[in-house]
Amino acid sequence: MKTLTLLRHAKSGWDDPSLSDFQRPLNARGRSAARAMGREMRALGLAFDHIVASPAARVTETILGLAESYGPLAPAYDEDVYLASLEALLDIVRATDDRHATLLLVGHNPGMERLTLLLSRGGALHDEVALKYPTGALAEIELPVDHWRDVAESGGTLTRFLRPRDLE
Repeated sequence: MKTLTLLRHAKSGWDDPSLSDFQRPLNARGRSAARAMGREMRALGLAFDHIVASPAARVTETILGLAESYGPLAPAYDEDVYLASLEALLDIVRATDDRHATLLLVGHNPGMERLTLLLSRGGALHDEVALKYPTGALAEIELPVDHWRDVAESGGTLTRFLRPRDLE
């Protein structure tokens, strides 16, 4: 059994037009949401063997905010996650070393939403994701495979969908 957790970066700011998309930081709401999500992740006992994340500023700042309340996180930053297509994200998941049972992937939409919907079967949580995968949201998918390379479409069960607004 493998567990894939997908986290979309928290709310970013558009205040400085001189910054590129890659450089956009979190806004105050995003920083607060990241800390709240970190607290909830710790309270739920979520743990990760491996973390892969986009190196974009809004993702790195989200991880820093999570760590403030969750505890230390040591992601592997991978430029391939930045604004990645569904296929690229699926390749990253399938290339994960099998010694890792739990993977946290931190990135951007539409990739996080599309990957969640692709890998999980229908149900109430699936419908919520299909409606909207907001900034800062986390989806957890249990995958009945021994090898990450065997992750398949509709093969997983969406066990958790947590949004920052759920914590307010």
